[in-house]
Amino acid sequence: MTAQNLLVELFVEELPPKALKKLGDAFATVLAQSLKAQGLAPADATVTAFASPRRLGAHVTGVLARAADKPVSQKLMPVAVGLDASGQPTPALLKRLGALGADASAVAGLRRAPDGKAEALFFDSVAPGAELAAGLQKALDEAIAQLPIPKVMTYQLESGCDLPGWDSVQFVRPAHGLVALHGAGVVPVKALGLQAGNATHGHRFEAKADPVVVPHADAYAATLASEGAVIASFAERRAEIARQLAAAAAQVGGGCRPIEDEALLDEVTALVERPNVLVCAFEQQFLDVPQECLILTMKANQKYFPLLDAQGRLTHRFLVVSNIRPADASAVIGGNERVVRPRLADAKFFFDQDRKKTLESRVEGLGKVVYHNQLGTQGERVERVRAIARAVGQMLGGEVLAQQADTAARLAKTDLLTDMVGEFPELQGIMGGYYARHDGLSEAIAFAIEDHYKPRFAGDALPRNAVGTAVALADKLETLVGMFGIGNLPTGDKDPFALRRHALGVVRMLIEQDLPLDLGALIRAAVPAFGALIKDPADALADFIYDRLAGSLREQGYTAQEVDAVIALRPARLADVGKRLQAVRTFAALPEAPALAAANKRIGNILKKAEGVGEAVSEALLQEAAEQALFAAMQTTVPAADAKFDAGDFTASLQALAALRAPVDAFFDGVMVNADDAALKANRLALLQQLHRAMNRVADLSRLAA
Repeated sequence: MTAQNLLVELFVEELPPKALKKLGDAFATVLAQSLKAQGLAPADATVTAFASPRRLGAHVTGVLARAADKPVSQKLMPVAVGLDASGQPTPALLKRLGALGADASAVAGLRRAPDGKAEALFFDSVAPGAELAAGLQKALDEAIAQLPIPKVMTYQLESGCDLPGWDSVQFVRPAHGLVALHGAGVVPVKALGLQAGNATHGHRFEAKADPVVVPHADAYAATLASEGAVIASFAERRAEIARQLAAAAAQVGGGCRPIEDEALLDEVTALVERPNVLVCAFEQQFLDVPQECLILTMKANQKYFPLLDAQGRLTHRFLVVSNIRPADASAVIGGNERVVRPRLADAKFFFDQDRKKTLESRVEGLGKVVYHNQLGTQGERVERVRAIARAVGQMLGGEVLAQQADTAARLAKTDLLTDMVGEFPELQGIMGGYYARHDGLSEAIAFAIEDHYKPRFAGDALPRNAVGTAVALADKLETLVGMFGIGNLPTGDKDPFALRRHALGVVRMLIEQDLPLDLGALIRAAVPAFGALIKDPADALADFIYDRLAGSLREQGYTAQEVDAVIALRPARLADVGKRLQAVRTFAALPEAPALAAANKRIGNILKKAEGVGEAVSEALLQEAAEQALFAAMQTTVPAADAKFDAGDFTASLQALAALRAPVDAFFDGVMVNADDAALKANRLALLQQLHRAMNRVADLSRLAA
C-alpha cells in the first residue's frame, strides 16, 4: 500500500469572483476530510487548495491506493437471547448472523463481553479497506455536494458524454474537464458527466499547449505555470498581484502607493489567471471631483487600484491588473484609459449637477421618500432625529450644541436625493459633507453630516466633533427605538435594519469618547419623538444594548465572570465600564476576593428571602462581639471605599473593601442572622443590607464566586 500524492481538478467556465476563494477552500477541505475519514489519507496530510477563474483543485499528500483493513466488532444480542440452555444458537442469532453474511459455523468464534448488567455476544470481523477509486469517488461527490455555491446553474450535457442524451446537470458553472492523478496514474472517477483524465486547459490566449497534460500529481502547479501560463494557487496569485502593485507604484515614484482594499485584491485575484499590472492615467481635470467618488467608481465598476500620493491624496494615475502579457501593452493601457473616462465624466457631471441645488432645498423632498410603512417617510424620520439630536446636544453641551445638532440633523439625509448618492449609495453622508461646504455651512456642520453614519462597521472611525456625535447618536437611537417600538427585532442571523450594529455604535461612542451620558436617559429622551407611533421599548432596548456590550467585552478578552459582575449592575454611564472591569480584575487577584465574593453571594440570598429590610442599624442592638466588630470595621472601611468610588477610582474602592474579609467571616461564624428576637433579626439584616450596598457599588461581586 504505497502512498503517493493525489491531485484532483475540476475545469469549469468562469466562476463567480467574489465566491472563488471560499469555493476553492471548501472543495479541497471536504475532499481531504473524506479521504482521511476513509483511511485513504493520513490525519496529518498536507492539503493544498487551487482556485483560479476556471478551475477548482486540491493536492493531498500521502494518499494510499488502498486503505488498511479495519477490525470491526458488532454487538449482536444478549447471551440469554442468542444461546439456549444447552449453549446452542437460537433462531434469532442465526438470523442475525445470516444478515451479516455468516452462518452457524461462526457461533463458536463469537466473543462474549459485559454489556451493562448482562453479557452480550459480539461478532468480530475485518472490514476491507477502501480502494482509492471508490473512496475518491465518494470524496469527490461529497466535495461537489457541499460546495457553498452562491447560485446554482442548470445546464445540459452534450450527446457523447457519459450521461445519455441532453441530460441536465446543476453546478455553479458548466464543467468541461476533470483531472484525477494518484502520482502519475489516472484514478478512474467521474463527476458532472465527466470522466477523469490527466489533461486540463491553460490560459485562453497565452498557453503554450492545449490541452495541457499533467504528467504527475506533484507537477500540476508547475506544469500549468510553464505550459498553461496560469498561476493555479489563489494565494500565490494574490501575492504576485500585491508584489506587482507595489512595484508599479514605486516605478511611478513620488511616494505613491496603491489604495489598500483586501476585498478588491481578492476579487481581482479571482478574475485573472496570469496577472500583469499596468500603469494607466486619466485627465487631471477629474481631480476636481471629490476623490471618494473617483475612487469608488474605479474600484466598484472597473476593479482598478487608484494610486494615492504620500499625503493620501488621489493622483491621476491608477493600476490595472490585466490577464494578458503582450510584448507591447500600449493597446491594453489605452483601452483601459478609454473605458474609465466615461465613468469619471459621469461622476463629474453628477457632482456639478448636484451643486446647483442646496441641501436646504432638498429637505422638503424627503417627505416623498418612504422610510418604513409603520414609521412614515424619511421626512418624518428626520424630524424625529432632529428632536433626539437636540436633546442629546443639550445633554452634551447646552443650547449652542443643541442648535448646531438640530441644523446638521435637518440636512443629514438630504444627500440621499442627489444624483451622486443615487449612483453610489456608499457615498451617503460623505457627499452631504462636500455639498454642505459648497453651500457655505460651517466645518462643524459639514463634518457632522459626513460623520453621522459612523461608526458604520467594526473598527470604523467615530464622529470627529461633538455635533457629529450628537447627530450620530440620534440617528442610531431613532432606528433602535423605532424598530423596537414596533416589534421589528433581529432574529437569529437576520437583522435587516442592522440593529446590532447600531447598538454597538452607540456603545462605542459612549465608551470611547468618554461621554458623560446616562444610557437610560438617552433612550428615554428618544421615545417622545415617536408620539403614539410606537409602544415604549425603553426596557427591552436597554437589555439589548447591554447584551451587545457584554458580547463585545468578552470578545475583547474579558472573562465571562468579570463581564457579568459589571453588567449585572447595569451601569448607567458606559464610559465607566472599562474602569469597573479593571477594578474587578484587580480585586479578583486579591487573596481576600474569593471569601468576600462567596460572602456577598450568601448575603444576597439572605436578603432576597427577607421582606422590608431597612438600612438603619441600632448600635445598641448589636449584642454579639462579631457583629459589633463588623459594624465598627464598616464605619471606617465603607466611607473610605465610597469616597474612592465617588472620585472614580473604582480599583481603590474595591481594594478598600478587602479589609472587611476577617470581620465578615467572623460574623457568619458567630452570629445567627435569623434570630428569634424580631428586633435583633431586623437589625442584623439592616447591617447586611448596608454591607451589601457597599460591596456592590462597582460590580456585583457575587458573580465572582465559584
